[in-house]
Amino acid sequence: MAGNKPSTAVDWTDPDDAPDLSTPEYQAKFAAAPVRRGRPKSEAPKVRIGFRLSADLVERIRASGPGYNARVEEALRKGFMEASAPRRRAVP
Repeated sequence: MAGNKPSTAVDWTDPDDAPDLSTPEYQAKFAAAPVRRGRPKSEAPKVRIGFRLSADLVERIRASGPGYNARVEEALRKGFMEASAPRRRAVP
C-alpha cells in the first residue's frame, strides 16, 4: 500500500523568511515599475458599425464557418478597392 505523500515540497521555506516589501527600497521599485493592464492599444483600431442584412445572406455567411467576420471584411475591402480603382475605357 502506498503511503501518503507530504502536502508540501521538501525545499519549502517559512513565509516569515520573505523580504519586507514595505521598506523604502522595495517601495521605490514598485513606484518605478510601469503599470500595464489589458491588451495594448491597436495602431489601427476597428470601428463598430451596425447595418441590417437579409436573413438568408446572414445565414449563408455564418454557415461558411468560423472566421466569417474576417472573410466578409476581406470581400468588402476587395470590392471597394476594385470599385475605386481607375477604370480604362475601351478604345474602339
